[in-house]
Amino acid sequence: MAKEQFGRSKACATKTIYAVMKEMSRRGGSIPAKEIYPFVNEYVDLNEWEREKAGKMQYIRWTNSFQFYSIDYQKAGFIIKKNGTWYITPEGEKALKKSPEDVMNMARAAYIEWKKTRDIEDGTDDEPTDETAEKDNTMNLDLLESNAREGIRNYIVSKSPYEFQDMVAALLRAMDYHTPFIAPKGKDGGIDIIAYLDPLGAKTPRIKVQVKHKPETTIGASEVRALSGVLKSGDIALFVTSGTYSTDARNAASGSDKFIRLIDGNDFIEMWQEYYDKMTDDDKNMLPLKRIAFLGNNE
Repeated sequence: MAKEQFGRSKACATKTIYAVMKEMSRRGGSIPAKEIYPFVNEYVDLNEWEREKAGKMQYIRWTNSFQFYSIDYQKAGFIIKKNGTWYITPEGEKALKKSPEDVMNMARAAYIEWKKTRDIEDGTDDEPTDETAEKDNTMNLDLLESNAREGIRNYIVSKSPYEFQDMVAALLRAMDYHTPFIAPKGKDGGIDIIAYLDPLGAKTPRIKVQVKHKPETTIGASEVRALSGVLKSGDIALFVTSGTYSTDARNAASGSDKFIRLIDGNDFIEMWQEYYDKMTDDDKNMLPLKRIAFLGNNE
């Protein structure tokens, strides 16, 4: 059987998405969305047509086809886009054993099947919705969400370590904890915040919080173990960073005989958004948000 010949846009998406999936696998399963375009531009062989700008919005051709067809890979369960990060799934790892063209065909089949099922459920199968318009809407929403999250992250990065520490305390208060101790500038013995379930601190567990404002740093296992060492009976711990944690750090936390919850920069943004409405006006002003409604979908 003759091999299917892809059009230029589809062929471009085939090689770029496959390359990003392999890079996610190499990195341990994920890649920040903001690093995808620089990676492709540097490491994927793109021809002149693929690097050209086109259309009313003057998008670079390869980025447009990449985003358009990546929705198929989502519907196939090969990748997940969440909180400004792309993840490769176990199904995606298995797909990498096949050729890039085979993976694209599997993704397209999955999208077509999903769309057919959705149109039947919506009662629009006699007049199926336009794929390009539908995907354009999804792509625009993804871009808006990505830009909004990046704006929030940049705002956090601009803060001092003590301002970020105060923001962590504000989040805890929104979650109905009491924060009578927030470490002043200087030595703190490894504990930056102590949070209680009640105003007097009589109830256990007491929450000891370590805060690291290192947005470009990956926290290692040694720092997690050090936090474990200062916990006493009746204590649990939170380790909050504006950066990320290594796999060893996460293993150290999950394998500890004491409860240690790790919250990274993405987790912090998500939790701030979730509890924002419960904050006082003064606490909201540490990282003010504006909620805007956009037309979306139920997927």
